[in-house]
Amino acid sequence: MTSAPPLLIETRDQVAYLTINRPAVLNAMDSAAHLALSEALDACAADNAVRVVVLTGAGDRAFSVGRDLKELSDPAMAAAASARWSRVTRLTDRFDYPKPIVARVNGYALGGGFELALACDLIVAAAGATFALPEVRRGLIPFAGGVHRLPRQLPLKTAMGYLLTGRHMTAQRAFELGLVNQVVPAEALDAAISEWVDDLIAGAPLSIRSIRQCIAQGSALPLADAMAAPYPAEQVRLASSDAIEGPLAFAQKREPRWMGR
Repeated sequence: MTSAPPLLIETRDQVAYLTINRPAVLNAMDSAAHLALSEALDACAADNAVRVVVLTGAGDRAFSVGRDLKELSDPAMAAAASARWSRVTRLTDRFDYPKPIVARVNGYALGGGFELALACDLIVAAAGATFALPEVRRGLIPFAGGVHRLPRQLPLKTAMGYLLTGRHMTAQRAFELGLVNQVVPAEALDAAISEWVDDLIAGAPLSIRSIRQCIAQGSALPLADAMAAPYPAEQVRLASSDAIEGPLAFAQKREPRWMGR
């Protein structure tokens, strides 16, 4: 019997929908799932027909509960896992990905699952979603970005409270803290995702890439240095036909036709 693929990929209307497909284990990420996601992200980055990536988990119980600890603790799986990991570039390590990624969160986003969501540009969550970094209770730390991203996205004392205790955070609380862009009833989640995707596609792809690169590279710099720094993606945008098309479409009172060059 053929096992189900660890990641489902569907591309339609300029959007790649990537679904972690391990619902029986709450979409825990083993090395095969990480490799499949890594390869899918590479493919989306190279595909000019893809403008936006939406990442979610199969079923309605979990976005992802993070690393599959069974694989981590089983020596028999170590060799195969090690070979896969050598080919993986994690989402959490992609600091200059060229396209926006939206996390569609329904259910649990725990540990590495929360870290995946934190690495996305936008998070849209169902009202019943739950976020946490419980690694401290397993003798681990959230080292796939959580220990660094959370203090950058929350006030320090607030982040420390969640990191040092592993406490859970409701979707509404995550929204109040600014970690989540929108919280909606579960039945409205797909409609909310569609609205965000439509707004992202309406923007110029080179502008979006430039903005993301400016933020990724400039956030750690003093303001004056960040504003004076060179950004390769911005140089590409400045020299593009889209930089002319936007103002021209506005002057002609029509929608712009983005070429991505």
